Formats: sequence, structure tokens, C-alpha cells
Amino acid sequence: MSPGGTLPFGIRTERLVLDQPLPGDVDDIARYCVDPLFEEYLSIPWPYRREHAVGFVAEFVPKGWLRGEEWTWAIRESAGGPLLGVIGVRMPSGMVGFWLGAPHRGRGILPEALSAVIDEVFARTDLERMRWECVVGNAPSMRVAAKAGFRYTGEQDGMIRARDGAVTRAWTAELLRGADRTEQPGWPSAD
Repeated sequence: MSPGGTLPFGIRTERLVLDQPLPGDVDDIARYCVDPLFEEYLSIPWPYRREHAVGFVAEFVPKGWLRGEEWTWAIRESAGGPLLGVIGVRMPSGMVGFWLGAPHRGRGILPEALSAVIDEVFARTDLERMRWECVVGNAPSMRVAAKAGFRYTGEQDGMIRARDGAVTRAWTAELLRGADRTEQPGWPSAD
């Protein structure tokens, strides 16, 4: 199967529900996205305002699915529960991206969500590789990718541009279809 336009679908794990961001999530998205770490490491608009969250939920997410360009999910602990974070994958590059609200970090939520998304992408598409990158220094994102089994491929110019359009230096990794999903050696020091 190819990753063309796709109807949104949910994913369940042992502890999580991944479903669509909804209008009721806008205030949580807006609150989480003013985190100073997001300013430093993510390419989201800055300063982040409620109107950005409204556009994300009402336009960006549905258009991404419709066009087959990006599959995006809200991360929750239960169906209808509060939003904890967001995870998505760009098509056809297989580039994953994710964030978690500060109160929910440190509980293994993102590695679990990322592993489930990887499973679904490989099951529903013909992609042979998934990619990950983050701005150099974003150790929390690096740890999530490592725990999900990505193999570090080096520091290089990133594919994802900074919010001002500049090229960023990025840590990069990939995960091949059928690869060993245990944590791989060779990652930079997280210090």
C-alpha cells in the first residue's frame, strides 16, 4: 500500500489511545506549546498563540490526512481523555515528529506511542524506512527515538527547516522495515 490520502484512524496500545486532535484540545495544545523547550527545539510558530492551535486542529491535521502528506494523532491515556501530546509522520519521507506536554514527561509515553505509530506505518504503507531528526541538543527527543529502535545516522543539515526557514544542524536516525527494534548503540551522549 502507498501512503496516499487516508482516512484518519486510531491506534491503541497497552496504556494509550492515539486519535484525532479535536477542538476541545485547542487550549491544551496552546498551553503546552509555550514551553521554552519548544521555542528552542521545534519549528512551531513562536510565540505560540491559541490561534495557532485552532489552525493546527481545524486545518493542518485534516488536510494532512486528506492529502496523504502527514498522519497526525493526539496522544491520550483513554478515549475522550485529555490530550497529553501529539505525534505524526510525514509522507512519503516517513519522518516522525512528536511532543509531549511537560506534566506528562518521564513516564515512557512517547516511546510507546512512537512504537505503535511505526507498526501502523509499516503495516499500512510500502515505506521501507522511517526517519527521525531533531535539532542538535534535543536530548529528550533523541532518547525517545533510541528507545524505539532507531539507528543513529549522524549529525548533518536537517531536512526540517527552522521556523525562519534556516537550515538547522540535526541529529538524524532511521529505522528500516524489519529491523531489530531494540535500542541501538552509537548515539551521542545526552549530556
